[in-house]
Order: sequence, then C-alpha cells, then structure tokens
Amino acid sequence: MNSKAKTSLHPLKHVAIIMDGNNRWAKQRGLSGIAGHRAGAERIRDLLPSARNLGVQTVSLFAFSSENWLRPPMEVRGLMSLFSTYLKKEAKLLRDDGIKLRVIGSKDRFSDRLNRQIKDAERLTESGELNLHLYVDYGGRWEIAQAAKKMAEHIEKGSLSSNDISADNIDSYFVDKSLSAPDLCIRTAGEQRISNFMLWQMAYAELYFTDCFWPDFDKNAFEHAVEAYYSRQRRFGTRSSGQENN
Repeated sequence: MNSKAKTSLHPLKHVAIIMDGNNRWAKQRGLSGIAGHRAGAERIRDLLPSARNLGVQTVSLFAFSSENWLRPPMEVRGLMSLFSTYLKKEAKLLRDDGIKLRVIGSKDRFSDRLNRQIKDAERLTESGELNLHLYVDYGGRWEIAQAAKKMAEHIEKGSLSSNDISADNIDSYFVDKSLSAPDLCIRTAGEQRISNFMLWQMAYAELYFTDCFWPDFDKNAFEHAVEAYYSRQRRFGTRSSGQENN
C-alpha cells in the first residue's frame, strides 16, 4: 500500500467521507438512533491512525448537513448533545495524537455554548499535523452561495471586477480557502450520491461507494477503499498516454 502511494502520480492526500448508515445500523440491533450515531462517532477515532499510516494528510467528514435540521427534533437535540460530548471528550486526545480539528459549516443555529466549545477545541488542536475537518451544519450549495455573496459585496465596494472572477479563484471565497480538493470521496451504507457535500471541490474526486454501514467501517474497509483508489487512473479530463481518441 505505502509503496504504491510513494510511486503514484496522484498520491492520496485528502479523503472525504459521507458517514451514512448509523440509524440503520442501530435499527438492525434494536437500538435507538442516537446509539447508532454514538457508535459512528467512536469509529472516527479508529479511522485516523489508519489514514495517517497511509500518508493521508486531511480527512473531511460530513457529520451533519444543513438539511439534517429537518429531522425529528428529538434526534436533532441528540445529535447536538453528542457533538458537544465529542468535543469535550476528544479534543485533548486529538491534540495528543497530533490531529488538528476544524469545524466547517454555518454554525448560526448552534448555541453560544456549542460555538465556544468548537473554538476551544480548534484552538487546543491547532498545532496538529493531520487535519480532521468536521462538516457540521454544512451544505455545498450554501458554501457556493456564501462565496457568491462575498464576491458581490467586493464588486459593490469596487475591490473586485466581474472580469476578475474565474473558476480558478472562486474557491478563495469559500469558508476554508486553503483546503485542497479531495482525492477520494467514500460513502458508506449503499447510497450512491454525494448529497450536497463539497460540490465544487469534488469535481474530479474519485468516488467510492460501499454497502457497509458507517459504524462497521473499520480499518480493513478503509484500506480496501484506498486500494481501490490506487487501482484507478486519474486523468482530470485529459487522456492518458497512449489512449486512442474517443
């Protein structure tokens, strides 16, 4: 695995994961939905050492979408409580493991307490080398709309011309302008769509879908996804050498 990574033209540096199937995993076991989400949160801890060992520099996890606010109120409250508990429980462990946490999303509907916890956890882990990005209260359309709004404001102020806008600089107005595009997007639980996650950034990401529910997505499952990535040929819209015109 590692030898492939070292010789690949496109080593795997950024993995994005849509963590799906927590509720179905819990239902199969006669457990509550929040128990499934709790098991899913535990899975994150197991994933990070494997990612680091395989040379991955950034792991982006879709934890709570803008649309998830429409779920039953009790489930939403449970998810917010679980998120708060995760931050309190994991922040020091992430720091000690050299992992830098960033929470990306609107955050407008979070409580003041939860927003303070987010800032404290980000500050505590800021020296980490492996990036862990949690996308919470996030949607790809929301992010693009926010970027468009910022560009419009700069045009109104005269600091930006419409002629200056191109596909090469729109992402500089995103929430995290320094974030590299994902090389691989993994979605668990059998669904085959990206569900409004990093729409702009995933233009050329390799997509990997698995029937495995997220709480069961262990080290072996992750390594299998990485093997699949290295078995593919990334062309970014061009042709590989020797390929016929088609």
